[in-house]
Amino acid sequence: MALKKKPVTGMKDILPREMEIRDYVIRMIKDTYRTFGFSSMETPCVEHIENLSSKQGGENEKLIFKILKRGEKLKLETAETEADLVDSGLRYDLTVPLSRYYSNNANDLPSPFKALQMGNVWRADRPQRGRFRQFMQCDIDILGEPTNLAEIELILATTTLLGKLDFKNFTIRINDRKILKAMAAYSGFAEADYDTVFIILDKMDKIGLDGVAEELAKEGYPQENIDKYLELFKEITNDIAGVRYCKEKLAGFLDAETAEGMETIITSVDAVKTADFKISFDPTLVRGMSYYTGPIFEISMDEFGGSVGGGGRYDEMIGKFTGTATCACGFSIGFERIVMLLLEREYQIPSMGTKKAFLVEKNMPAENMLQILKQAEEERSAGTVVTIAIMKKNKKFQKEQMEKEGYEEFVEFFRDRM
Repeated sequence: MALKKKPVTGMKDILPREMEIRDYVIRMIKDTYRTFGFSSMETPCVEHIENLSSKQGGENEKLIFKILKRGEKLKLETAETEADLVDSGLRYDLTVPLSRYYSNNANDLPSPFKALQMGNVWRADRPQRGRFRQFMQCDIDILGEPTNLAEIELILATTTLLGKLDFKNFTIRINDRKILKAMAAYSGFAEADYDTVFIILDKMDKIGLDGVAEELAKEGYPQENIDKYLELFKEITNDIAGVRYCKEKLAGFLDAETAEGMETIITSVDAVKTADFKISFDPTLVRGMSYYTGPIFEISMDEFGGSVGGGGRYDEMIGKFTGTATCACGFSIGFERIVMLLLEREYQIPSMGTKKAFLVEKNMPAENMLQILKQAEEERSAGTVVTIAIMKKNKKFQKEQMEKEGYEEFVEFFRDRM
């Protein structure tokens, strides 16, 4: 059987130019988030199958790469159910592992705990532009902070990072799961129907109000409820006035503190932001994870045509591990999509320093080569990037290739001219 040189479907090889951008973005992430007080931590890429299948990961639970039991535990001949064969899987996000990590290590961690976690995750998804089956995630989470300070800090930290990477004119869309539920209750939908209603609402940007109305009708919901529900979206604006409208219109269904908290988040972020972006109240924002309990948010960029990150509050997940309620809120940037956009715009890493190439004639005497190595070391100590390469016959082509790698200066060394 011939060996295959292409990577497995949904995976990719990373070439040096992209790796350079990835390394730079990782450095910027760590440096920026550190200034906001976040601490790096790490969890294993393999997680207990029970944790991954706990009905908290939404559609992602259908995309798990499951791992067979090993050694004596794997008994294929007597297996009757999947549970007889599988005991773990590759993590599909970083939030479920973080919750397990915190529940296991809480006594050794500060409160609140501001966590920065970066690592690969795996989903058996259909690959497409900006979406792979293995990809890097970058999460910041604040555990143990019940107030909206957590949301404010997460949004400010994330947008500060994007600003440093030269992203502008993007939008932070924000909503609250409690507002979603209050709108559905006000319109007459039963609580048991919320998930179905929200799944349809989540398609609003693709199918519009009429499409949502049609799909709700197909599900058999009363037309009176549908009309009342969709009328709300015609009246609610994407600003503070829209939040205040919800507070007044949904009185009796929505706790006033929820709307006031939303207003506090929006006004606070607007007042102190350093990046060029807009924060917009969006009552159609749903986010698919069932573990969200409060404010939810997403980053929208026109140049991508969709979301490049998101998060929200998940106050009930950690308690399912420990039995004790723990407030939690997180924000994840779409690392792979950010890198892809930077590559597409041919982003140049700032302040990299000079990149210099020493081209050495073939069969250079050892004593001369030693001088060249010493000179290269001196320049590297001064901050210059120096590569040493043997001079090729087609020197012009060699230089053109190296220029594509960012080399700006070339020094040639010949045996008879040292």
